Amino acid sequence: MTRNVGNVDRTLRAVAAVGLGVCAVAAPVDGWMRGLMAAQGLYFLGTALAGTCLGYRLMGRSTCPVSSRG
Repeated sequence: MTRNVGNVDRTLRAVAAVGLGVCAVAAPVDGWMRGLMAAQGLYFLGTALAGTCLGYRLMGRSTCPVSSRG
């Protein structure tokens, strides 16, 4: 599978995943909102670790730098 998430994007996704995980545990919200935050955090963590994002793939986008072929 081709990577489409660059290093800066991966780092930001990992930070967002941690933030969402903390909010899912500590924020005073309903259970369904906790579930949504946890699910989004897991998605961000998964895409950060795998280096590929389904949403980017569907949109034809990539944040990986293009390597020059010469």
